[in-house]
Amino acid sequence: MLRLHEYRYHRPTSLGEALALLEEHGPSAMPIAGGTDLMPNMKHRLFTPAHLVALKRIPELHGIDVGEREVRIGAAETLAAIARHPLLRDRLPSLATAAGLVAGPQLRNMGTLGGNVCLDTRCTYYNQTLFWRSALGFCLKKDGDVCHVTKVGKKCVAAHSADTPPVLITLGATLDLVSPRGERSVPVADFFVADGVRNTVREPDEIVVAVRIPVPPPTTHTAFQKLRQRGSIDFPLLNVALAVDLDEGDVVRDLRLVVSALGARPRVVAGLDKIAVGRRLDDDVVDAVARRAFDQCHPLTNITVDPEWRRAMVPVHVRRALLAARTPAPAAP
Repeated sequence: MLRLHEYRYHRPTSLGEALALLEEHGPSAMPIAGGTDLMPNMKHRLFTPAHLVALKRIPELHGIDVGEREVRIGAAETLAAIARHPLLRDRLPSLATAAGLVAGPQLRNMGTLGGNVCLDTRCTYYNQTLFWRSALGFCLKKDGDVCHVTKVGKKCVAAHSADTPPVLITLGATLDLVSPRGERSVPVADFFVADGVRNTVREPDEIVVAVRIPVPPPTTHTAFQKLRQRGSIDFPLLNVALAVDLDEGDVVRDLRLVVSALGARPRVVAGLDKIAVGRRLDDDVVDAVARRAFDQCHPLTNITVDPEWRRAMVPVHVRRALLAARTPAPAAP
């Protein structure tokens, strides 16, 4: 049986109180929301904080406000609440879909949007028990000096495995963060860095307060695809999110495509303006976009599934997402 180490659990009821606790206890403190990822990692001794600062009783971190131009979602809102919210399902369907595909219903009832955005990277050599990791000699991400994936000790390539961030990037979302030093806003597209050890720009004493998302126009179509070993519970082997703006003739005005779960941060597929914008979203364009994604995505052995198979699945799921986003053909008279 894996047991937790000793720690002190704090339950602040205001944002100011939570920030004061994080400032008081410094590096020995960590914020916790749903804890669906942090608690198993603590049992594996991947994190051993002396203080946990709970966030779920803080009113500023709750609420789903859907305005005409912007949606604001509190970081402590559960994934289940986001997945079933009728206005989000109508105006941001790809986000509701992604939230509804995280893990299983029990974990979605506890897990939060902020927690999913800040999810730790994963690797087959990292997410193991202390005994297992010590027998291997540890790894670059935790307690060691070599990456067992690349066989060199220069850069950790643990995989980003959260489902909602690729969708948020395609939607142009922004995160509101606060720390004892003040407040700042960071576009989700700039929140992640290519470092598997610590793949976000969030400081240890910063709290994600809310996610703000511009409401897309009716001409924007979104889609989300997830590949995993089982139909539920499992972390993704591949995520594909897109947002495409089409005119009445299905001509592409803008296309944003993000592929995730392959490297330390979500990958924005580049160069789509040259092969899709100004052209009708027909099968030729769909195939060209799928090939471009395949060319730019190179999975590693950081997950226990063959990387070449995962790469082969990239164009498959890009095509599925594009076909799902196309304007449905009008019904026959």
